[in-house]
Amino acid sequence: MAIKIDKEALEQSCKEIIETILFCLPTAYKGTVYQIGGPPEMIARHITSGVIDGDGKTITWGLPDRSGYNPPGKPWIEYRDEPDRPLEAMGWCVERQKSWTMKNPKEDGRNVRLQGEDILKGSRHVEPVLVRKEDLYIGNKPSSECPENYEGKVLWQDSEYVVIGAINIHFTENTIEIGSLETKIIKKLSRSLGTELLSYQLKQQSLEAMRRLAEDKINSCKILSDSLRNAITKSGLIFSLIKLELGSLREQWETILLKDSDQKEMKSEAVHALDKALKGIDETSEGLGKELIDAQNIFLRLFLPAERGEKCVRMQIEER
Repeated sequence: MAIKIDKEALEQSCKEIIETILFCLPTAYKGTVYQIGGPPEMIARHITSGVIDGDGKTITWGLPDRSGYNPPGKPWIEYRDEPDRPLEAMGWCVERQKSWTMKNPKEDGRNVRLQGEDILKGSRHVEPVLVRKEDLYIGNKPSSECPENYEGKVLWQDSEYVVIGAINIHFTENTIEIGSLETKIIKKLSRSLGTELLSYQLKQQSLEAMRRLAEDKINSCKILSDSLRNAITKSGLIFSLIKLELGSLREQWETILLKDSDQKEMKSEAVHALDKALKGIDETSEGLGKELIDAQNIFLRLFLPAERGEKCVRMQIEER
């Protein structure tokens, strides 16, 4: 797993660390920060590079014109230590998680590969940017296993740290030593950069988790509302079916109850009498008269309990 943060935030953090070093160390004149990608490829690529002018006040930013580390970068298999090919300071720093100090580039065995970047102009120091595995993975296992070195040993198996980047600082020639104050300052700042990038990632992950939680809540509400809507629709349908069934049962009950009674046609006779009376009145073909006839015929087809039937007659017929 590599540090995954916004590109602009990553570049700004790297620029700030370069500015701090170039403004505070008088003999430092150029700084470059690399990102080391996640396993298994572990691609090393330039993030940003700055050169301070002679008066030590202005920094010019831009990547080298020619470099294998310019985007898209160089995978681990191409910069690791291997026999019969030039060695690189990057391979040393990533594999061993240790810095490389180049006091005299003309005599340094790990400088041959980088002469195209004007390394011969002065000394340089390359410092890996480390973060703790437990802080980066937060209890989870890495999604991919780290690659092997040329001898077949998996990187960082016995280490508490992973390498997420590297800081390369150029100095005027013969102004730094292995373990000098300048190198110690760069080491401290590299740890600060690692912590800052990790905090950016954690913040970004927290925001992403909050966004996903909000989306889950919205989706849950939608599912719940759909379920409630379906339940209400089904309950309404069931209630309507129950009403129909009760009406049918009451119709059968009334039929059986009045079968041998001389009052079995009382309801229909009363409604027909009302209809006849209304039809005998002028202007009943439309308006209130027609509405009353329609209401009476609807009542004729209903089989309601006594109280509801009385209420229906009062509201739909009498009050009109």
